[in-house]
Amino acid sequence: MTEQQISKPWWKQLWPWLLISGPAVAMIGCIITIWLAVNMYADKPLRDGVVKQGLKVEQLKDAQAHK
Repeated sequence: MTEQQISKPWWKQLWPWLLISGPAVAMIGCIITIWLAVNMYADKPLRDGVVKQGLKVEQLKDAQAHK
């Protein structure tokens, strides 16, 4: 038998899937991290009229207008 008849197509071999799995897992982790950063740890109000953006805490303009 020749070598062409013995070899399997690339998708039926183990090595391509092992090589693809590393970057695929990293991409899934990156997507999960971005989702968590946007939805869970976004800038949220601390008290009425006060919001924290990064390390800066500032008063909202709407709250200043009511006083």
